[in-house]
Amino acid sequence: MKIDLILSLILLLVWCFDAGMVFGRQLMMFQQNSYFPSRYWKWYKTSQESTNYGNLAIIIAFLILLVYAMPYTLGSLIAICILLVQGIQLARKKYKKPLVYTRRVQRLLCTMMAISVVMVVPVALFCGSIELACRIAVGVLALSPLVMMAAYYILVPVERNINKGFYNDAKKRLESMPELKIVGVTGSYGKTSTKHYLHRILSEQYDTLMTPGSFNTTMGVIRTIREYLKPYNEVFIVEMGAKNLGDIKEICDLVAPQYGIVTAVGEQHLESFKTIGNVQHTKFELIDSLPADGLAVVNNDFPYGANRTVDNVRCMRYAVTNTEGADYVAKDIRYTPRGTQFTVVSRDGWELPLTTKLVGECNVSNLIGAVIIARALGVPDNKIQYAVERIEQVEHRLNMKQTPGGLTIIDDAYNSNPSGSRMALEVLGAMTQGKRIVITPGMIELGDKQAEYNMQLGRHIAANADLAIIVGHYNREAILCGLEVSGMPSDQVYAVDTFTQAQELLAQQAQRGDTVLYENDLPDTFK
Repeated sequence: MKIDLILSLILLLVWCFDAGMVFGRQLMMFQQNSYFPSRYWKWYKTSQESTNYGNLAIIIAFLILLVYAMPYTLGSLIAICILLVQGIQLARKKYKKPLVYTRRVQRLLCTMMAISVVMVVPVALFCGSIELACRIAVGVLALSPLVMMAAYYILVPVERNINKGFYNDAKKRLESMPELKIVGVTGSYGKTSTKHYLHRILSEQYDTLMTPGSFNTTMGVIRTIREYLKPYNEVFIVEMGAKNLGDIKEICDLVAPQYGIVTAVGEQHLESFKTIGNVQHTKFELIDSLPADGLAVVNNDFPYGANRTVDNVRCMRYAVTNTEGADYVAKDIRYTPRGTQFTVVSRDGWELPLTTKLVGECNVSNLIGAVIIARALGVPDNKIQYAVERIEQVEHRLNMKQTPGGLTIIDDAYNSNPSGSRMALEVLGAMTQGKRIVITPGMIELGDKQAEYNMQLGRHIAANADLAIIVGHYNREAILCGLEVSGMPSDQVYAVDTFTQAQELLAQQAQRGDTVLYENDLPDTFK
């Protein structure tokens, strides 16, 4: 029938639109899980993605088309309406971290579409039934995670070959600059801030490049070298992130750093590392890779940094609290409304008073690590002081600012961890004017200690805040338990489902003079 043919063609057009939205959402979550199939499937199983309204709508449309007792005209009309509404809803949906259409994503998306075409078109041609092709096409949407995985595995050799070419090109560029000084920075936390501080200080003396943003994977470093490194650069600061054993060694094999800073060894990413011993081993892959005439700089405030022997290279240790055995320490720390004043003291008697806009013990610690490298590279004391005084706060990392409405905002929304959250809450607790308010979804990727550390977070909140707003369900029970056992009154605790609801509640509760701490901001893969 002519009407059935027209409806089938309309259905296929709507399918193309909906497929772009559905495939795009799956690719976004795959991207947020670093393109690791195991991590993606773990998210998929725990997120109830298979039973959300969008997937159920697709399944309903598919089942309607399978009901041969129903006239195809009616079934296709219903399916068109369902897919159109579902596609529009996905197109309008806002995400904290939307899909970045990198070339890899483009290849995956094209391959997913090609797989769908291969599953649909031959049926239409062989069976001569466009109606059957439409039914299969809708069924493909319901299987979008499997289609994506098929595309991923099809492209594995392609991606491996592309990455090998990029790697070799980056290696050649580095080899063409033998005078380039390379500093690796790693740690469970504090590495991004330390990288920024070191870059600001060294820029007073050298033409300095650092890996931008969170380009702390091997491919991120490769991209930095190929797109940003110039022949006139004198120092290259490389942030090195890791979620698995060998990740940092892989970066070191590429860049061959002469200097290395380990800012912290803590219980972060335990879901992939499993044990703190594995975290320590991976972070010290940087130190183990340094040449004999290089320099290792290690934070002794963390037990698994302090107890790790370094005998392959000269090692300078620093600390703020665990000062025994440290080569550099901070003394006379004073917090003021304008920031922090302190003095860096070395074992050989060298002292340098510093003033900074930054606040918090963690930032004092990060500055010491940067100062040690700067001193080793011959930056004069007066240039170090000048740079430290002008260092700007790194966005979302214990960043303090004032709003026009008279609120003090402490933004610690990036990648919360047990040590960092405690320090951030201590900064909040030192605020004496107005109410002290915390907005947090808790901490993630802590493996078997997830509940324990989030209960501790609840206890720290109770000790330092007057009002707590807990966002989402992922850690809610553990945080609320910590708040309850610490005696925080129930009328000072709120649990909301989304960050938007938290903002609405804040608008009702906050007044001029209050201080608000944003502690962590979970990505879309957590609810």
